Amino acid sequence: MFSEPYMQRALWTAVLLAPLCGLLGVFVTARRMSFFSDTVAHSALAGVAAGLWLGMPDPTWAMLFVSLLVAGLILWLKERTQLLSDTIMALLMSTFMALGVTGFSLLKGFRGELHRYLFGDILSVGSGDVWVAGGVAAVVGVVVFRLLNPLTLLTVQEDLAHVAGIPVRRLNYVFVVLLTAVVALSIRLLGIILVTSLLVIPPATARNLARNFRQHLALSVLGGLVGGIGGVAASYQFDLPCGPTIVLTCAALFILSLPVAQLRRPRPEPQ
Repeated sequence: MFSEPYMQRALWTAVLLAPLCGLLGVFVTARRMSFFSDTVAHSALAGVAAGLWLGMPDPTWAMLFVSLLVAGLILWLKERTQLLSDTIMALLMSTFMALGVTGFSLLKGFRGELHRYLFGDILSVGSGDVWVAGGVAAVVGVVVFRLLNPLTLLTVQEDLAHVAGIPVRRLNYVFVVLLTAVVALSIRLLGIILVTSLLVIPPATARNLARNFRQHLALSVLGGLVGGIGGVAASYQFDLPCGPTIVLTCAALFILSLPVAQLRRPRPEPQ
């Protein structure tokens, strides 16, 4: 199975990006930023259309640029308007999705590309994509672990982080840039529609099993890794689409973790 070059590239991409999504997903879910990542992912469709319109053979960089633009606009509008965060994100997501769909309607002969970016096509990644994924995984991993203590404090108690002298605004921007880069690159893994699931399901599984925050991080990374490898292997074995199979594998792990969560729930005191 893994003797095929395309399967090797798919496996390496999953091994590099799926655990990374699991790592960042702990902070995303704890800070209730799932809709943020969903907004960035859906808005990336406009970047794909722009890249193809500009004649780029691989629109990844255009997609990354638009994703970072949308993330910056979310933070800018949040600081300078009275709008609620979910209103801002819904506004930008619908606008940039509409731009993307309109762009694809003007591009003839690229309907297959639309399907690939909506639902993912990890089996088509090239060697360059694997190297980019490896570079991003290395950079994001180093930055997150160097900033682990302030980032954890910011996640758990933002007011206390202010009091402790942590540059909260700058750290928020750093985290948003890292998250946006990982989301944009993971679209090749799962597609625009499913990419947020890899930021949510492994941390949810880990939450059912972990006893402290560090265990939560480690188990979420492990859940992403197992889901990525298992999904790629199952998709080959049963001839299924790879992205959705990765998501279903992660969901199966979550279901298996539920009995543990139930056992750990405190029993009500007898009346």
